Amino acid sequence: MLAVEFAMREYASHYGEDPDAWGLVGLLHDFDWEIHPSLEQHPMDGAPILRARGLGEEDIRTILSHGPLAADDRVTLRDKALYAVDELTGLITAVALVRPSKDIRDVKVRSIRKKWKDKAFAAGVNRQDVIDGCAILGVDVWEFHIPLVLKAMQDHAAELELDGVKVSA
Repeated sequence: MLAVEFAMREYASHYGEDPDAWGLVGLLHDFDWEIHPSLEQHPMDGAPILRARGLGEEDIRTILSHGPLAADDRVTLRDKALYAVDELTGLITAVALVRPSKDIRDVKVRSIRKKWKDKAFAAGVNRQDVIDGCAILGVDVWEFHIPLVLKAMQDHAAELELDGVKVSA
């Protein structure tokens, strides 16, 4: 969820929007996955929990819009960006973790493209969601979206614990 937060902050900065507001929905978007681990429940069944905790309706609506069953609800740039970013961060994380260095700063877009083509690699990542998200957002997957999300994650390598193999003393 941190990776999605960082990517959403990067998108907000690109669009001249509020990075805190965009980052918040990125951070919270999957908060209920462990208690509602099915597409029929997540994220819909988590909305009452967010309301009870005082989260605003616009933030809740954006979080709800990232689900695969909510295509008609993706109206704002923030909604569309969250949908486009969500699956991609998992793929980029997987690419970093299979590198010998385990350092996301060593990952290049071409490495992601190579792994993208291998459907067995990070098989749980829905690549079509990334493509569809970019289409509704109006950005190119390879020329804009993946480089932006990769940069956001690389800029926060330490927080994501993707800053290289740790050697114990």
